Amino acid sequence: MTAPPFSPPANPPGARRLAAAGIAVVAFAAALWLAWTAAATLLLIFSGILFAVFLDGLTRGLGYLLPIGRGWRLTLVCLVLAALALGLSAFGGATVASQARDLGTTVRQQSETVRDWLKERGVEIDLSQGAPAGDGQGGEGKDKKEGGLAGLASGALKSPGSLLSDAGSVLGPAASVVLALFNALGNVLVIVFLGVAVAADPGSYRDGALRLVPPRHREKGARVLDGSGETLRHWLFGQLVTMAAIFLLTWAGLSFLGIGGALILGLQAGLLAFVPTIGPLIAGLVIVLSSLASGLNGLLGALGVYLAVQAAESYGLTPFIQRRALDLPAATIFAGQLLLGVLFGLWGVALALPLVAVIKVLLEELYIEDGAEAEA
Repeated sequence: MTAPPFSPPANPPGARRLAAAGIAVVAFAAALWLAWTAAATLLLIFSGILFAVFLDGLTRGLGYLLPIGRGWRLTLVCLVLAALALGLSAFGGATVASQARDLGTTVRQQSETVRDWLKERGVEIDLSQGAPAGDGQGGEGKDKKEGGLAGLASGALKSPGSLLSDAGSVLGPAASVVLALFNALGNVLVIVFLGVAVAADPGSYRDGALRLVPPRHREKGARVLDGSGETLRHWLFGQLVTMAAIFLLTWAGLSFLGIGGALILGLQAGLLAFVPTIGPLIAGLVIVLSSLASGLNGLLGALGVYLAVQAAESYGLTPFIQRRALDLPAATIFAGQLLLGVLFGLWGVALALPLVAVIKVLLEELYIEDGAEAEA
């Protein structure tokens, strides 16, 4: 009796695995392409999530003081923040605007002084490189000037969340500037709306994200989401405390020395502290340039204040406040800033640290822990 001829299965397991791997590669490539093309919008959404983490942290903290519902606590937090913003704008806005205008003039004048000093020693720096041509070049200069204004507005219009990016080419340069201002306000409103919406019911968004994860991986996905939220919350509030301390210390030190524009110098130092490594360097450069008008003693005093504040921040505030949030070497943080800055521009540099914090949690939960389980 002869055996029936062998017939291979219609769908062998190896072919199914190969097809699944191919689909996964294509899906991963499509996701990367989508992330690259929509990077600006994704970073805007991430900014809204950061604001939601901020509101959620304040709401949780208020729960220890007021035993009321979460909705009432979030409403109270939003009202207090809005009142603070309006109060600062009403009472301190004029002072900040005046000092900012004077500081801009001082920095520009001192930059020209430094340029002339370097030029006398054989080092030439063109501070007007990339600036629009003046009126002395006739109609061509005027066209270049309008083109520079239109280009600036066009660049601002293409910032994250812009819905009016093509309006400037239709309405002209003047309208482009106006639309750029509306676009900036629109970005702020998008961040505020996302923050309030997510902070109002974070559990629903967490559970909705977990529904996209296969059931066998949902426990690990929950750990990733909870760990990322906790890390961002600790980092954000620690960073805000550090920024406030830098602002107050810089303002007090420069005011004691009699440096003009001490308030705005302290404010810009505190705000730029949000961007590690690069932000403090820019703040220090502005402080040094503005203090040149006060003479050698003012320059040395301002430089001493800047170095003392940075030493207190680097060796006192950050290690003490951020030890629970982010434990990464400075070189790793700087490399992450460079990479994200090259990929996503200014927004990538500004949001590099929270993004690195989230990546750290992902690596710990999905890579390092899996490796430890495999070795065990």
